[in-house]
Amino acid sequence: MSLSRRNQWRWRKILQYLLQGLLVTAPLAITIYLIYWFVSSIDSWLPIFRVKQADGSVITRNYGLGFVAIIAALVAIGFLSSNFLTSRIFSLFDAWLERTPGIKFIYSSIKDFFEAFAGNKRKFKKAVLVSVFQPDVYQVGFITDEDASEFGLVDHVSVYVPNSYAFTGQLYIVSKERVRILEISSSDALKYAISGGVAEVEEDHHATVQPISTEP
Repeated sequence: MSLSRRNQWRWRKILQYLLQGLLVTAPLAITIYLIYWFVSSIDSWLPIFRVKQADGSVITRNYGLGFVAIIAALVAIGFLSSNFLTSRIFSLFDAWLERTPGIKFIYSSIKDFFEAFAGNKRKFKKAVLVSVFQPDVYQVGFITDEDASEFGLVDHVSVYVPNSYAFTGQLYIVSKERVRILEISSSDALKYAISGGVAEVEEDHHATVQPISTEP
């Protein structure tokens, strides 16, 4: 083997090892960074410890204590809102906010948004395949309303289709005949849709489809 070919082979190996190292470390590094960013962002919400820097500016540096305090407060609020006596107080406060002009629109919109992902009114739990544009082309979506009759559309459902590599999407109101129920978890379906089909569905949750019922 000539010297030039040997050097070329070595550079190819170095590049191969570099890419392999990137594939191994990048997901872990990005995950750690996102967790750090999330925790530190929440941690700075409570000005427990204030540190004065050399330039005279003051920053919050709680070393995780603010994050722990906020999580503990949320757990306490969740416990109190589940208690029979204190839940009545939360319900009265909630009803007051939903009747207040101006605040009503903002509060109810944010509340419905969060309840769509969690709580008793969780919407993103029924994954489907929906054919919107062509009969044999399907998109992964979630049924958010199983009755669109308020729009004058009988046997139609509302389907939210998330965009790939984004946390936005489109809402479609389609006939039930164009919808197929996916027998996989909503988290797997959302991960598959957002990743552009790159993420794999877990082996014990392989997708099976069935038509949505048209019975009332």
